[in-house]
Amino acid sequence: MKRSFFLTVMISAVIIQTATLTGGTGMAAETKNTPKAFIDGTGQGWRTLEEKDFVNVNCYPDTWIWKGDFLTCTGLPIGVMRTRQTFTNFELVIQWRHLKPAGNSGVFAWVPIESLENLKPDSLPKQGIEVQMLDHGYTEQYEKSTGNKGDWFSTNGDIFPVGSSILTPFPPTSPDGSRSFPIKNLSNGAGEWNHYYVRCINGEVRLWVNGEEVSGGTGGEPREGHLCLESEGSPIEFRNIRIRELP
Repeated sequence: MKRSFFLTVMISAVIIQTATLTGGTGMAAETKNTPKAFIDGTGQGWRTLEEKDFVNVNCYPDTWIWKGDFLTCTGLPIGVMRTRQTFTNFELVIQWRHLKPAGNSGVFAWVPIESLENLKPDSLPKQGIEVQMLDHGYTEQYEKSTGNKGDWFSTNGDIFPVGSSILTPFPPTSPDGSRSFPIKNLSNGAGEWNHYYVRCINGEVRLWVNGEEVSGGTGGEPREGHLCLESEGSPIEFRNIRIRELP
């Protein structure tokens, strides 16, 4: 009787262990479905970027509205808000959502101060690396309004150099090779929150959208400057803007 009970317990343990290792049940299955790099911006060295950390560059006084660490942008006029501080190597976490379909926005890395001085409303910096935040409805709107094919951009996290800045995009790229297209389509549509984790080190930029790496580039020049948030014609909200500087 004791021998039978012992064998039953041992067999049950093997079955449970096998199911766990193969992803049948238990933690292994959950881990398999967990996003690969869902960095939430907490831990040693991370800090929140708030209203005191930013300067309005060329927008209206009410374009950017802060409520604690929650930021609303009207989208008008087209322009940017910059950080007071410049950054070289860093990690950035930012959540965003468009409030209307076809919304357009983004965050710029490594923007030199000279490209922000005397910048008039309805214009954007001529330097920097843009990490784009584009709603899925933008493609249809663009094609209807211009009559052109919207194949030179995507709505899932493009990365590209602006103006005179330089970056060699990771493949796949846009038809002209100027943009790094995402390897997966992971962005949520208007009204839903998106999570961006951006890592910029020694001229290399990488983007994770909602937990998975999708796009990037290397050889960025310049590789030091301000961070800028973009107002580009449509209302958008941001929250949990956090940064960690790296050596």
